[in-house]
Amino acid sequence: MAVLEELRITGLGVIEDTTLPLTGGMNVITGETGAGKTMVVTGLGLLLGGRADAGRVRADPGRAVVEGRLRLVGASGAVVRERVVDAGGEPDEDDVLLLSRTVTAEGRSRAHIGGRSMPVSVLSEIGAQVVAVHGQSDQLRLLRPAEQRASLDRFAGADHDKLLAAMRETYGRWRQISDDLADRRRNARERNQEADLLRLGLDEITRVDPQPGEEDALKAEAQRLEHAEGLRTAAQLAALALAGGTEPADDTPDATGLLGTARRSLEAQAGVDPALGELAARLTEAATLVGDVAAELSGYLAALDADPQRLQVVYERRMALRGLTRKYADDVNGVISWAERARSRLAELDTSDELLDELDRERARLADEVAELAARVSAARRQAAARFAELVSVELAGLAMPHARIEVAVLARPAGRGEPTLTVDGVDAGVGPDGADEVELRLLAHPGAPPLPLQRGASGGELSRVMLAIEVVFAGAGGPPTLVFDEVDAGVGGQAAVEIGRRLARLARSHQVLVVTHLPQVAAFADRHLVVAKDTGGAVTTSGVRMVEDTDRARELARMLAGLPDSDLGLAHAEELLAVAARDRRG
Repeated sequence: MAVLEELRITGLGVIEDTTLPLTGGMNVITGETGAGKTMVVTGLGLLLGGRADAGRVRADPGRAVVEGRLRLVGASGAVVRERVVDAGGEPDEDDVLLLSRTVTAEGRSRAHIGGRSMPVSVLSEIGAQVVAVHGQSDQLRLLRPAEQRASLDRFAGADHDKLLAAMRETYGRWRQISDDLADRRRNARERNQEADLLRLGLDEITRVDPQPGEEDALKAEAQRLEHAEGLRTAAQLAALALAGGTEPADDTPDATGLLGTARRSLEAQAGVDPALGELAARLTEAATLVGDVAAELSGYLAALDADPQRLQVVYERRMALRGLTRKYADDVNGVISWAERARSRLAELDTSDELLDELDRERARLADEVAELAARVSAARRQAAARFAELVSVELAGLAMPHARIEVAVLARPAGRGEPTLTVDGVDAGVGPDGADEVELRLLAHPGAPPLPLQRGASGGELSRVMLAIEVVFAGAGGPPTLVFDEVDAGVGGQAAVEIGRRLARLARSHQVLVVTHLPQVAAFADRHLVVAKDTGGAVTTSGVRMVEDTDRARELARMLAGLPDSDLGLAHAEELLAVAARDRRG
């Protein structure tokens, strides 16, 4: 899997300059409230293409810079490598990709990937492949029905994605045909009026029948006809000159004969001096060229037309073309283009009974197809819902909710909410591009309790664990190799906190996990523990990150437990937590 090995943040919020060394397992970030833990997640979001907030940039130095080292291994690494190479970047030889994002205090943003400046959108694409960030805002989103449906669709897999894509494509065509048919019927009078005007123009253009480039050709022909006598005289004089005189009875040798005499004279001495041979060869070329010109002049004179009637025809044709260019375009080619557009527009304006009947049949056919696809999507969702609910319930049992269960209800979307209505599986339902279903996650907190929607049946701590259980299920079904959890354990304590830590540690066996937490029970399970500490000794408050191990780590856990890092009781409790976590990892 692709692994983020290092994250450096400069000039962001309270963080002046700090580096986070990350491991491939479970990384936790702890610290006092307000120390800047959230800035770490904000920096990671910036590095992976998130929205830049100039208000987070420190006044000195006036810009925030986030840099990262991403090791490209596994399938996700191969996908990222291909995208970067396509964009013009280049990973290092040791399969490390360097990422950088700079945001100024004025809000300007720049991105560099693999040593090249690139659009921030490329960072976003890499981020989507590598990292999934989950915070308390994600828990709130999970309460929305649309997010619950999206979560189920995400779980259902690749075949379901293809089915949804077919549904959206067919739905789009159905709505396009339906809207087109309704518009033709509703605006028939206006369409007919516009069509009549277009037909008048097309009839006029068709009668004239302009051809591409005809305007220039007629102009040139008119000029030749107007000056026919002068052109004839010039061509005749030139032909006579090439023939050896200015009068037909002259006995003077023609130009070709004279050139031949010169050539033969030079060739006779070419053996003495090769330079004369070269000149003779050039005279041969000249004789050929003169012969060609003489032949073309003869053809020109034969074709030269001085017919006054033809000149009148050309004048009339040019006048007809000018009439078109005054009305429809600047030149003849533009008139031809106008006619093509007019024919296309006439097809769009058609309100004939035949076309309306044809559109109506196509609309009905597509409606049937949409209804059939919506039924297949619903069936696939119900099948996925049973598996999804079972897997999430199993995870909840491991998160100190042994008697809780999740139900996933797939319900027909009620008709009459502004969406088109179709009969799907024998029920009238509102249909959208994503099908005809509403999805609702319900929590049964304990045996005998009624299943309630998450927004009504889950406390803050329960919602945190449901969210984590869902993410664990998603992780098992694929997805990004790096998972970031930003204080998703809010409202949790005691045994539930220990179980969350244990589950995150198990998740870290197959994923890189980065957890921002205030719970020592969670932090004890980390493979690497990073502490954000605030420094208030200077004129400006700053924060930095340091890695803690052994005794320092126990003292940090004691601070989290009791608020006193040197408390004997707190240290003993911290060491016990670390021992429990170590035994669990070995097991």
